[in-house]
This record gives sequence, structure tokens and C-alpha cells, in this order.
Amino acid sequence: MTTKSTPRTPPGILVLGATGKTGRRVVARLRATGTATVRPASRSGEVRFDWTLPDTWEPALAGAGALYLVAPDDPSPVREFVSRAEAVGVRRFVVLSGHGIEHAGEGFGRGMAAAEEAVRGTGAEWTLLRPNNFFQNFDEDLWRAPLGAGHLALPIGDVPEPFVDADDVAAVAVAALTEDGHAGRTYVLSGPRALTFAEAAETIGRAAGRPVRYEELAPEAYRAELLAQGWPEAAADSLGAMFALHRAGHSAEVTDDVRRVLGREAADLEPWARRIAATGVWA
Repeated sequence: MTTKSTPRTPPGILVLGATGKTGRRVVARLRATGTATVRPASRSGEVRFDWTLPDTWEPALAGAGALYLVAPDDPSPVREFVSRAEAVGVRRFVVLSGHGIEHAGEGFGRGMAAAEEAVRGTGAEWTLLRPNNFFQNFDEDLWRAPLGAGHLALPIGDVPEPFVDADDVAAVAVAALTEDGHAGRTYVLSGPRALTFAEAAETIGRAAGRPVRYEELAPEAYRAELLAQGWPEAAADSLGAMFALHRAGHSAEVTDDVRRVLGREAADLEPWARRIAATGVWA
């Protein structure tokens, strides 16, 4: 005589940074699969979550068996939050980090590094995602306005960067959250080829049908420009430290981890730029 197993409702998945570049894409993909209850968390989202207000942590974690962890810049609350998450039943952590984060100095990535260290210290499953700069930095916020003005000026030199599509990062995150076989893995997520920022700007200009000039800035000139634009000193210093990491070549390697996880090649910048340019974002 055979017996049927009783269907079990899968545990919920809490997605931090649910309004961010990867978070909102992770939420959309999880909801499209319909395999688990998705809890999108942010300071103003469906589930209220604030790193600076620990009283919001456990209500957000209620019913979650898996967690997409996007850490704050400030590393101080991360370990305590991860400890609480494990205590209330989170058994799988997927951490958004960054390519080359192990080489980062004090000015950049401390929250991401703290999140990596914290989940390694749990008894739960964990997967680390270390992506390169997203394609979406060119059209959603950081470099959108300069590209629209036809002039991108940065302190990066001719060190190449294998930019990656945030959609690919989200797809890998969903696989790690919902499938077995990813525990203990660190995935370095790059695009299929490395381009200098000058080449990327040229690619976007070509797609947009208008010239985009790249200018190399000295780090101190870049910082002064950010401050003149009203950026806080801490943010300016963090961006400067990020570019220092890139200039040292710590994020220049092209990897095949997107293909290993998803069974297809990572998206390429040029066709993405043509598709996005058609929306008029850089007009």
C-alpha cells in the first residue's frame, strides 16, 4: 500500500531592499513562480523594515524560512539581525555582496562584508552573490543624468569592468532561494565581457544615437564634484573607495557563474543598451 505525502506550504521568503534594483526584481520573479509566500520588506514597502529600528525586524521575519539579505552601509546591526533571523526560523540566507569585496577597504562595502561573515557563522544554509556594477546604474540612477547630458566623468581609468544585468543577478538569487544545491557557494556574477567605462559610454551613445563623451577624473576631483552637487561626504567617500577597488583590478575578471546557475549566458550590455535607449531614457 502506498501513502501520499501531505502537501506542505513552503516557508515564506523575506526580501530586504524590496524597492531596490535587485530586490524588486527578486520579488517579481518569486511571485511569478508562485512557489512561496513573498514578503517584500523596506522602510516604505508592503512589509515595514528599518535597519535602524530593531522593533521592525521580528515582525518582518514572521513566517520566513528564507531571506534575501541586502545589508546597510553601516555594518553594526547586521550580526544581531542575522542572529535573530536564524532564531525565529530562517534556514536559508542569500546575501547580496559585491565582486572583489574581500579586497575592499574601510570606505566601501563594510555592510556587505559583515553580512557575509554573519551568515557564515550560522547553522543555516547560505549563498553569497558578488555581482559587478549593474547595467541599471546607467539608466536608473547613478549615471543616468550624466549620460543624458552626453558627458560621463569618473575616476576609473582604463581598467575594464564586466558589467552585469540586475535581472541576471535577481534570477540567480531566486534560484538560490528556492532550489537546493547552492548552499555554501559564492557566485561572482559578471557579464560576458569586460568593457572600460569609456567603451560602455560609447556603446550607450551609439545605442541612443547621440555622442557620449567619457572623461577621466582624478579621485580628488571626482570627490570635489560630488560634494559640489550636494552629495554627503560619507557617500562621496564610499563611491571613491568603490572606484579605488575597481582601479586596482579586483572586479575586472569575467566569470561564468551566471551560466553555471541559470544554464544560459549572462546578458550583454550592447543589446540591453539598444533596448533601453528605445525608451528615450537618455534622450
